[in-house]
Amino acid sequence: MERRKLGNSGLTVPVVGLGTWQVLDVPPGGEANARAVVEAALESGANFFDSSPMYGKAEGVLGRALAGRRGEALVATKVWSASAQGGAAQIRRAMDFYGWVDLYQVHNLLAWREQLSQLERERDGGRVRAIGATHYSPAAFGELEKVMRSGRVTAVQVPYNPLEREVEQRILPLAEELGLGVVVMRPFGEGSLLRRVPSARELEPFGEFGVKTWAQVLLKWILSDPRCQVAIPATSRPDRAKENAQAGKSPWFGPEERKQVAELARL
Repeated sequence: MERRKLGNSGLTVPVVGLGTWQVLDVPPGGEANARAVVEAALESGANFFDSSPMYGKAEGVLGRALAGRRGEALVATKVWSASAQGGAAQIRRAMDFYGWVDLYQVHNLLAWREQLSQLERERDGGRVRAIGATHYSPAAFGELEKVMRSGRVTAVQVPYNPLEREVEQRILPLAEELGLGVVVMRPFGEGSLLRRVPSARELEPFGEFGVKTWAQVLLKWILSDPRCQVAIPATSRPDRAKENAQAGKSPWFGPEERKQVAELARL
C-alpha cells in the first residue's frame, strides 16, 4: 500500500486506514470480532486507526485490540468536550488506552481554543505527535478555515466522496497552501453510496487501476486527489478491511475516470 506524508505533521500514513465509529463500539462479547478487524487492517498495511470518545466504547476496544502491537499502529483519536476539565479527563483516558497518540484532533471544533491548548501541552510533553481538527458539516467550514490558518494544527479531517464535494471549494486548496494533512471521513457517505452498487459491466473500466469492487473504486476516487492523504472507511468485517486496503495502490485515476465515478454515484 502507498504511504503519504500527512502534510507537515511529521507522520507518514497509509492511504487507507480504519474508522471505528459504530463498528468498534461493541460489548465484551463483540471484542473478538473487533480484534479480528484490527488485525486484518494491520496485516493489510492499513495501520491508521481513527477513534473518538464520541464513539462509545470504541476507544477502549481499539486499545485492547492493539495490545502487544501498539508500535505497529498509528492512532488518531479526538477530544470532544465543551470544557477544559472534560477534555483533560478524555485525554488521560486515551493515554491509558494507547500510551501515546499519533494524531490528536479536536472533534467537531468543540471548544477548540481550550482543547488545542491542552493538546499542545501534551505534544510538548511528548505524548502527542501531531494535532488536528475535524468537522463533518460544510456550515462549519468557515470556522475550520480559521483553525487551519491559526498555525496550531497540522491536519484536518473532513467528509469527501463523489456526492459530498464541498471541501473542494476552499478546504482542500487551503490545506495544500498551508501544507496541512487531510484525513477523509465518510468515504462511502455513511453507507449511502453503497446502497446502489454499479453492475460488473459499469465497473469493468476501472479494473486496469487494480480495483474491482464499488467500495474500492470510491476509495481510489478519493485517493486520486493528491491533497488527500488517508481515507478511513469503517467496517466490521475482516475481509472488507483487507478489500478496502487493496485500493491503496497506484495507478491512480485521472480526471476522466474521476468524472465517470461521480456520474455512477449520482445514478
